[in-house]
Amino acid sequence: MVLAAADPRAFPTLVQILAGGGVAIAPGDTMYGLIGIAPRSEARLRRVKGRDGEKPFLQLIGNAAWIERISDVPVPPRLARFWPGPLTIVFPVRAGGTAAFRVPDNRFLHDLLDALSQPLYSTSVNRAGAPPLRTIEEMRRVLEGEVDAIYDAGDQVPGPPSTLVDITRRPFEILREGAVLLQKEDLEGN
Repeated sequence: MVLAAADPRAFPTLVQILAGGGVAIAPGDTMYGLIGIAPRSEARLRRVKGRDGEKPFLQLIGNAAWIERISDVPVPPRLARFWPGPLTIVFPVRAGGTAAFRVPDNRFLHDLLDALSQPLYSTSVNRAGAPPLRTIEEMRRVLEGEVDAIYDAGDQVPGPPSTLVDITRRPFEILREGAVLLQKEDLEGN
């Protein structure tokens, strides 16, 4: 199902689909993404994406305060200045292990997270190992039968991915270069 962003029923329909455990394609900060409520949608997103269980999905959260629900480690002040924005940070989580979180700088995603009050998994719109799909038409052709909705806000020129930094190591480690350029002092953990 394609939901036209201009239709006032599209957003509430998308919220209902996601709240019910569905997965969708929606616009993001730097490109469209496959999204679903964490952790409920993980198995389904893995099937759509064709990704094995080894590589985790990042989670979108409403603001930095959401980290307090998940981790005992606060957002480092030198990195907090990049939130909201295209910086994904790997935190230790209370349940064990680690997880990657990002506060998007996108009004639509903020509204969606506010409506759901739960983190969303997010990953690029493509099959594992393939380049991201760039247009709504490509997304429809390849994935429409495998997702519950495509939220069509028009084609989006993809930008660089979010920068991914692991704060469980000292100094912090950049795992993926991306849209945020971090300096050496940003990685010192102070």
